Amino acid sequence: MDKGDMQADAVVVGAGPAGSSTAHYLAMAGLRVLLLEKSTFPRDKVCGDGLTPRAVAELVRMGVDTSGWARNTGLRAVGGGHTIELPWPETASLPNFGLACPRTELDAALAAKARESGAVLHENVTVVGPILHERSGRVVGVEAKSAEREPLAFKAPVVVDAGGVSARLATAVGREKAMNRPMGVAYRTYFRSPRSADSVMESHLELWNGKPGKSDLMPGYGWIFPLAGGIVNVGLGSLSATAKATGLDYRAMFKAWMANAPSEWGFTEENQVGRLRGAALPMAFNRKPHYADGLLLVGDAGGMVSPFNGEGIAYALQAGRLAADAVAQAHSRPTITAKDRALAAYPAAMREELGGYYSLGRAFARLIERPKIMHLCVSRGLPRPTLMRLVMRLLSDCYDRRGGDWTDRLISALAKAAPKA
Repeated sequence: MDKGDMQADAVVVGAGPAGSSTAHYLAMAGLRVLLLEKSTFPRDKVCGDGLTPRAVAELVRMGVDTSGWARNTGLRAVGGGHTIELPWPETASLPNFGLACPRTELDAALAAKARESGAVLHENVTVVGPILHERSGRVVGVEAKSAEREPLAFKAPVVVDAGGVSARLATAVGREKAMNRPMGVAYRTYFRSPRSADSVMESHLELWNGKPGKSDLMPGYGWIFPLAGGIVNVGLGSLSATAKATGLDYRAMFKAWMANAPSEWGFTEENQVGRLRGAALPMAFNRKPHYADGLLLVGDAGGMVSPFNGEGIAYALQAGRLAADAVAQAHSRPTITAKDRALAAYPAAMREELGGYYSLGRAFARLIERPKIMHLCVSRGLPRPTLMRLVMRLLSDCYDRRGGDWTDRLISALAKAAPKA
């Protein structure tokens, strides 16, 4: 590898949505950026594959070609013996549709967009730790290994950890996760199914280990998200108000749910595409600070998954955009002190944008992690369309931060009043 490909204005570790967004915007700002990915595209990631209007808005900003992806018009919620279907709301800041795309395609498209914008992408490069300045302790690069186990060193005045839930760089410099923040777990697989023709994303707010209403409720929720090509993403998730292990057998829960699914859905072993896989969802800014000593945390590395719905892609893309803006501003400053002042704008912007909203989500997590309370909320709430429209906007983050109708203004007021996460 040429030495010219190992020095840059910024090094971004991880080419998922967070890393590719950061690299794209940095390159668009004229900076030389290295984007390091441990795998080779296309590669899979555990995800529901659903893209809310907030995520779609970020893709539009990036100019990503989404033609051929499955489009959905809203959300169907099932629970408590009720079903309600709500269209995505009409807002000024967000489109009124969502998308669904397997992460094998989404991440490859985002990485290609970053490379198209001018970022230098290195695949099959595994980052093993940070390079620290001898006297100041600042992060000034990363040590890595190639596919052939060749030791590599990539250097830059700013490093971005977008390496996902493991947050290897952040952990190496002592930024541990906060145990009092929510943590989610998601398991999903794919099926060939006629449900792929559905025009909405479907959420099952109750999971029963037998016949619905006549068996025990399992903690968690399920989803059915239609994809293109006759495939659906089917999964379940659970939410805990803290990062302590739940001890739940998610594979058994999934098997019980599938055993009760209507036969016409085709959720059988014969129709299953790929194995059932799981992943942790770090929520509500559970790892901070998001900037210090030359290292920024973006996406899952900074715990940016929403406690309301397990959505992480929208916030990963948004964080990459805001992080890149701060890095670009810092690049023009002449001193380390001035650069740090500019870089501090990134965590401040994330806190202002999402801090109150995520604090509301922490309260929500404490409420609904208990199945009996979840059942009460669902059975009483779903039959009330006006209430559910408000709840949908809150849970999906589909509201205008400024202006909008009364529901937008109410949610904004609640988020502003809540302590910043």
